Amino acid sequence: MKRTHFCGEPRKKDINKEIVLSGWVHKRRDHGGLIFIDLRDRYGITQIVFNPEKSKKAHETAHHLRSEYVISVKGTVSPRPAGTENPNIPTGDIEVIVSELAILNEAKTPPFMIEEETEVAENVRLKYRYLDLRRPSIQKNLILRYQVTKFVRDFLDKHGFIDVETPFLTKSTPEGARDYLVPSRVNPGLFYALPQSPQLFKQILMVAGFDRYYQVVKCFRDEDLRADRQPEFTQIDLEMSFVDKEDVISLMEEMLAALFKSVKGIDIPTPFARLTYYEAMERYGNDKPDTRFELELKDISKIVADSEFKVFVQAIKDGGIVKALNAKGLAGYSRSELDALTEFAKIYGAKGLAWIKVADKGFEAPIIKFFKEDVLKKIGEVLKAEKGDLLLFVADKPKIVNDTLSNLRIHIAGKLGLIDNNRYNFLWITDFPLLEYNNEEKRYEALHHPFTSPMDEDTSLLDTEPLK
Repeated sequence: MKRTHFCGEPRKKDINKEIVLSGWVHKRRDHGGLIFIDLRDRYGITQIVFNPEKSKKAHETAHHLRSEYVISVKGTVSPRPAGTENPNIPTGDIEVIVSELAILNEAKTPPFMIEEETEVAENVRLKYRYLDLRRPSIQKNLILRYQVTKFVRDFLDKHGFIDVETPFLTKSTPEGARDYLVPSRVNPGLFYALPQSPQLFKQILMVAGFDRYYQVVKCFRDEDLRADRQPEFTQIDLEMSFVDKEDVISLMEEMLAALFKSVKGIDIPTPFARLTYYEAMERYGNDKPDTRFELELKDISKIVADSEFKVFVQAIKDGGIVKALNAKGLAGYSRSELDALTEFAKIYGAKGLAWIKVADKGFEAPIIKFFKEDVLKKIGEVLKAEKGDLLLFVADKPKIVNDTLSNLRIHIAGKLGLIDNNRYNFLWITDFPLLEYNNEEKRYEALHHPFTSPMDEDTSLLDTEPLK
């Protein structure tokens, strides 16, 4: 038997047709006389029916079927009896009455159900990855990834880009993360490095005259895991010659808007919002802020610089800052919940977390005795404090303050249910600093990477005030 249709394909228009389906036994229901099987492949599910009056041999064999058996069946497409239709699947109006059955492969009882959502420990899922990959949600992820890369290739091809494959075995480059090293058999004692990005090669291509290049390319970085980064990851890498910033931005906006419309059916408004690096760090504490909710950070260093609260005053004297955020409606937090927030803050280097509750009678906290009434009033005004709010403060070096409060901001937004995961807020961060100072190595280093060019008007500052 050779497959004629995918399992998600038959419809009412196919009624009375003889078809052949192949796939995995998803579910089995034995109703005595009739045996019902949900047959699954990556295209969907079709209900097939074994009726002893139609095929006694197939019905007898069907008694042996269990979950994840691989089978092929020949049968006739029939309408489901009135009242038994399944509106939750595209094939829910029909079923296939089986005349022939072939068991292609038997299966042991799987360690977990092949369902859309299933509670399974990740180590078990990874051990049985071939089973995990059968789950519809995982298959949808891989299909979506394919659709995205296909669209990007087609889009960039129409805009004059060519795809050039660059080497994986290369020379180490002076970038931020550690390289993965590969020993060379023919050159004992020497090593290749796996590229963190195809940076050197695309520069060569630009110099050589390939003015529009791209790759959907693997990058390798020997660094700790992050939520959006693993040791090897894929990025869309492209380079353009004879263009300015606006050319790059407009092309990427066009591509992303068209991509979301094509693949997800979502309209993304353009032009995208823009923030300078300075604004992003001031308001959100990081250079990739989630702008789907408020909870902005406020610098209150000038307000509290002359207060009697030594923690704040000393931090400012040591070149640090004091920032705060308003956790709206969380004044009812217990001491244990506040302690939990403090422990969360310490993960990012903060020595502690100061807080003030806005109660019926005004501000409540052990630290308010260190502030004059007018100072507390200014803090409340800056943070737009209202009854029921919880004000949170961190005082330290700018990096620690921003790291702590930017992560605390996301943490609290999750607790308050402020993050709409169906909403997409695209944002450009512009005007990154060229350099930052490495206190451990006592030297300046590139904030992004050493291939970035300074702005023309800033070149005179390189020797005198490089951080500007």
